[in-house]
Amino acid sequence: MSEAAPGLPDSPVFATPERAVLAEAMRELIDAVMVSEQAEGDELVAIAQDVRRLAFRLSGGSTRTEGPGYRPRTHGDYLPRSPIVGEASPLSPRIDWDEVDDHVEGRGVFTAAYEGPPGFVHGGMIALAFDEMLGIANISAGHPGMTGTLTIRYRRPTPLFVELHFKAWVERVDGRRILSKAELWAGDQLCAEADGIFVQPRPELAEQYFGPRDS
Repeated sequence: MSEAAPGLPDSPVFATPERAVLAEAMRELIDAVMVSEQAEGDELVAIAQDVRRLAFRLSGGSTRTEGPGYRPRTHGDYLPRSPIVGEASPLSPRIDWDEVDDHVEGRGVFTAAYEGPPGFVHGGMIALAFDEMLGIANISAGHPGMTGTLTIRYRRPTPLFVELHFKAWVERVDGRRILSKAELWAGDQLCAEADGIFVQPRPELAEQYFGPRDS
C-alpha cells in the first residue's frame, strides 16, 4: 500500500529509462516540426497521419481530454511529468537540477520549440522555468508551497541553443509564506531574476485541492 496515499496501491515507476528515451525522441519531433522547411503539402499530411497512428498505439485510444489517468501521491510522481524538468515529458527542455549546499541549481538548453524573439527564449517560458525552479528550491528546503506571486526582471534576452544555468534558493520563511529567489545565467551574463512568494495551504484546503494525504 502507498504510504503517501493510504488505501491505494503503490503506483509503478513512471519515469523509466525507456520512457525517457521516448520523451527525448518526441522532443526531436517537436523541434523538427518547428524548423523543417523541406517537407510540405502531401508529405506533411502523411507524416501527421503516421504521428496520429503512433499516438493511438501509445494511448490505447484514450483522448487527450480525459485527464492524466493517475493520482499524484508525492513530488516524485509529478516532477517526471513536469514541462520544465520532467525527463518523461516531451514538452520539457530537460533542465537537470541538483541540490547544492543551501540552494538548487539547474542546467539545460532551450531549443527551437521555446523561441520567442528570433534567436531567444520566449519570456513566458522563462517565467515557467523560474516558477518550477523556485518550487523545487522550496521543496528541497522543506517548505513546499503554492505560487502566490511571481515577479520576473528580464535583464537581457536569453539565448536559444546555449546551456543556461539556474540558481534558486529560499530567502526566508514567514509563517505559511515562503519567499524565494532565483537567477538565470548564460555563461557570465545575468539574463533574468525572479522573486516568488509561495504559500503553504492550510491542511483542509490542501485536502480540498489535492485529495487526502498522510502527514
